[in-house]
Amino acid sequence: MKRLLPAPLLSATLFVLWLVLNDSVSPGHLLLAALVAVLIARLTAPLRPVPVRLFHPATLMRFLAVVAHDVVASNFDVARGVWASRPPNGAFVRVPLELRDPNGLAALAMVMCVIPGTVWCELAHDRSALLVHVFDLRDEALLVARIKQRYEQPLMEIFQ
Repeated sequence: MKRLLPAPLLSATLFVLWLVLNDSVSPGHLLLAALVAVLIARLTAPLRPVPVRLFHPATLMRFLAVVAHDVVASNFDVARGVWASRPPNGAFVRVPLELRDPNGLAALAMVMCVIPGTVWCELAHDRSALLVHVFDLRDEALLVARIKQRYEQPLMEIFQ
């Protein structure tokens, strides 16, 4: 079964999504949905780095709440920065990393890109640091400490 559906949750999601987007459960769409669900899951199997193992689900819930809060707060900060009379102080910041798990790094990349005002730019080849672009940098040391404390530490608990 694992050979046919290497990612059953992905396949089920694609199957349902196909039917919802086409607004039809006709036999033809059921067949196409099944075909898409199986083929995409099999073709993307080599792209999945390692199986995900979550060690602290409660930490994951707290982490998601922190990210949600930071997204809302950063939206207001960026809006204030856009409407301010002074130009923003955009800068690239190098953040040293202790996180090594590929899934944790992928989650950190998504978080850094979802939070307004920050963009993940580059990961060092040895995974020891990441380069982040910040819309309006006020204090580099504070930003690095914030990223490490609010995002990297919980991700290390969750994935390592």
